[in-house]
Amino acid sequence: MSSKKPDSKTRLIVAASENDPDMLYATRFFAPDPFIFLEQNGKRTLVLSDLEIDRGRKQAKADEFLPYSAFEKEVQGKSRKAPPYEKVLAHFLTKQKVRAAIVPANFPLGYARELESQKIRLQPTNGLFWPEREAKSEAELRQMRKALEITEAGMARGIEVLKQATPGKGEKLQWNGADLTSEILRAEIDTAILRAGGLPANTIVAGGDQACDPHERGHGPLKANSLIILDIFPRSAATGYYGDLTRTVVRGRASEEQHRLWDTVNKGQALALRKMKPGVDGLDLHNEVKRFFAEQGYPTEVRDGRQVGFFHGTGHGLGLEIHEHPRFQKTVFKVGQVLTVEPGLYYPGLGGVRTEDVVAITKTGIRKLSRFPNELEI
Repeated sequence: MSSKKPDSKTRLIVAASENDPDMLYATRFFAPDPFIFLEQNGKRTLVLSDLEIDRGRKQAKADEFLPYSAFEKEVQGKSRKAPPYEKVLAHFLTKQKVRAAIVPANFPLGYARELESQKIRLQPTNGLFWPEREAKSEAELRQMRKALEITEAGMARGIEVLKQATPGKGEKLQWNGADLTSEILRAEIDTAILRAGGLPANTIVAGGDQACDPHERGHGPLKANSLIILDIFPRSAATGYYGDLTRTVVRGRASEEQHRLWDTVNKGQALALRKMKPGVDGLDLHNEVKRFFAEQGYPTEVRDGRQVGFFHGTGHGLGLEIHEHPRFQKTVFKVGQVLTVEPGLYYPGLGGVRTEDVVAITKTGIRKLSRFPNELEI
């Protein structure tokens, strides 16, 4: 790709909006197959398949809607074989007199090579394709609150099932006459999310030492009097925005050690929430939380060949992606950013604790978007 800077007013995306947040942000239109978005001098054009164009006209944010089939026919001519997508794309751009365009960093290489062979220069963005995605509008914050309501419906169902469960042989929790497993509880949570209008994805239900690997989804029987991490992060089916929420609970009685670990994590989160405001460096605050944990007797180190303590980030950006720019430790907080705040501590033999909430940065501090209660013993 060329390093020459093209006309900054020409932007091009070719992607399926269902899994490309930049395309979804630009169009507010869900489509499972790639289509073309072109912005020239402020005018936004979509090139859609015959299958999608009528729906696109009703639902998508754009100024002009053109049928892909018309350009395809022009390229195909009298040939019996339909031309490759990239040939049609190059033909469309040539007709639109596009000589250079800014594209996302993940723009398909095959398409890029074809366009550059047709003397259309491409400049991939170094960073955000839509910088305005970083600061969420009030409308976006409302959509994110709805995504969190969906998330909270899943969490409520998870807690409800755990409350109904009773200890059985070997402290295994029993529910509906059988062992309550991570898989069963995850299915209950995910079903509640679907009913609330969400799309669940890799919900974490991890108990005991399984929870000491923060991205372990959890498997097998859950136990009474053991720390259980519930980390739920569905996508709103209506808007594409994500919710993200983590609670750590014990069904039964928590030991003094478990209580202390849980209290320490929540105090660490409270410290971060108290200090977050515009101008604060996320890395400095992350390190302050880590120091606080060490001072309480919970160092981050390697024991018996594995990490223990607080060995992941304090949080991440949230929006149309589950891990969205900015990362907590790689930003100086700005008004409008939406971040998770999710410190955790993990010690095999004792278990893991993580508490996660979602906040928006305001002029004076934060606005908490998640509202689910946080209790250890249930």
